[in-house]
Amino acid sequence: MVSEQPEAVSLTVYRGEKYGGQPIDPNWPTGYALVTETRTLTIPAGESVIRFEGVAEGMFPESAIVTGLPNGVKEKNRDARLLSPLGLVDAYLKRQVTITRTERATGKTREFPAMITSAPGGAVILQTGDGYEALHCTGLPERMTFAEIPSNLSAKPTLSVITQSDRTVTVKVTLTYMAAGFDWEANYIAQVQDRAVDGKGKVDLFAWLTLANGGNQNFINANTMAIAGKPNREESNPQVKPTGGGLELKCWPNQRTHEVPYNFGYIPAPPPSPAPAPVAYMDEESDNIVVTAQRVRGEAMASFSPVAVVVAEQENLGDLKLYRIPEPVTVNAKGQKQVAMLVKPGAAFTHHYAASVQDYAMESQPMTLMLRGKNTTEKGLGLPMPQGQMMVFENSKYGPLLTGETSLKDRAVGEDVEIAVGTSVDVRMSVTPKSEKAYNQRWEIKITNARITPVNIEVEIPYELRNKSAAITKIDGVPTWKTTVAASDSATLSYTIKLERD
Repeated sequence: MVSEQPEAVSLTVYRGEKYGGQPIDPNWPTGYALVTETRTLTIPAGESVIRFEGVAEGMFPESAIVTGLPNGVKEKNRDARLLSPLGLVDAYLKRQVTITRTERATGKTREFPAMITSAPGGAVILQTGDGYEALHCTGLPERMTFAEIPSNLSAKPTLSVITQSDRTVTVKVTLTYMAAGFDWEANYIAQVQDRAVDGKGKVDLFAWLTLANGGNQNFINANTMAIAGKPNREESNPQVKPTGGGLELKCWPNQRTHEVPYNFGYIPAPPPSPAPAPVAYMDEESDNIVVTAQRVRGEAMASFSPVAVVVAEQENLGDLKLYRIPEPVTVNAKGQKQVAMLVKPGAAFTHHYAASVQDYAMESQPMTLMLRGKNTTEKGLGLPMPQGQMMVFENSKYGPLLTGETSLKDRAVGEDVEIAVGTSVDVRMSVTPKSEKAYNQRWEIKITNARITPVNIEVEIPYELRNKSAAITKIDGVPTWKTTVAASDSATLSYTIKLERD
C-alpha cells in the first residue's frame, strides 16, 4: 500500500556550520532537520509493505521511527533512486532502448534498437548498428523510448516498511526522521538613527529568520521551528543523495578544432540577483507584491525596517534556543522562507572608531567605524541574537542608504554587541617606530580627524607594555587606548613594547 503524502507535518531546522560567516549554500544547505509526519493508513490483515512517499530527499533512514502500527515495524528500506530522465538512463545502462528519428525532408520516422553504454555528466552515449554516437547529435529530431519503467525507480523519495497485522485496521501513524539539506540563519537590518556629538545614538534592529530547503519536496502548512545552538551530534556516514534530475545533452560542433571558440559549450553563470529590498517581498501564495509600512519623516524615510505582522517566538530548549513560527507556513522545495525574528526599535548604541596597531604602518590608513551596544532590556535589546549577516543603513536626505555589511556572531543576553560598519577616510591612523633598545621598542600612534565633530577612538595594543600610560586601559584583557579626538584635530600616543630576552 502507498501513503502519498502526510496530513500534517512539523519541521524543526538546525543550523549548519557557517565558516567565516558564509551565507546558506543554496545548492545543498549544510544543516539538517527533524521531520515529523502524521498519516492515516488502512492496513490489511497479514504482512504488508507500506510505502511512505514524499519524504525529505536527504532523509537519514537509520533515524526513521514509525509509531502507531498495530505490531510495529519488521523491516525498513530507503528507496533513493528517483524516476527522472537521468534516473531512467542510469537504470538502463548496458540495456536496450529504442531510438525514433524523423527525416526532415519527408517527415518519415525510423525506429531502431540502441544500447546505452554510458552517461557521463548527464550526457547519453549510444551504441547502434552504425557505431557509437551521442543522443541528439545527429541533427535530426529524435527521441529515446524505454520498454518499461524499472520497478526500483520511484517518482518521489520513499521510505518503505514491512509490518504485520492480525486484522484490517485503520490507524493514524506518526513518522519521525532526521534529514540533511536544510538550514537557517538570521539576517539583520540595522537602521542607524541620528547620533549625538558624544557618539551616543539609537539603532532600529530588525532580523529575518531565513529557512532553506534544498530538497525537491514541499512542506505545506508545516508547524515550523528553528534551533539555535550546537547540539552534540555524532558524525554519520555520508548519506546517498537520491539519483535523479535532467540530462545535459551537448554536441561537439561540426567544425575543425581550431575553429571552435575556447569557451564553446560554456555558459557563464548569471550574476547573482541583488538582495531584495526589505520593504517589499513576493507573496509565495500569489503573484502579488506586498509592501510593508514605513515611517516617514519629511521627504526622507525614517526607517528601513519592515513592520512585522508575524514574529517567531523565542523559547528555551535546555541550553539551546528555539524559535517557533506561531502559525503554519509552507517551506517550498529548493526555496527559502523568511519570517520576522527580532524587532527592536530604538536600541541604545554608541559610535566609535576602532583599530589594532598590528594592522597599521607608517602610512596613515582609515579606521573602522563601530557600533557598540549591550544586549540588555535596559539598552533596548535583551534577547538572544543568533549569528547571521547584517546590513547597516544610515539616514540621508535621499532616504536610508547602505553604509556597511558585516556578520554578527552569536550574542547571549548581557553580552556586548559590536557591529563593524565600515572604514572612514576622515578618521585615519598611522603607527611609527621611534626607537629600539635591547629589550624595548618605542612606537607612536597618530590619529587625525577631518570631521567637523569630535570622534571617540579605541586602539588595541595587544602586547606586553612597559611604563603603561594612564590613557591605556584593558578591554577584554587587551591593552586599549581610549580617547576623544576633537573636530579637525589630531592626537598622538607613545607606547613601549617589552621584548622577550633570548
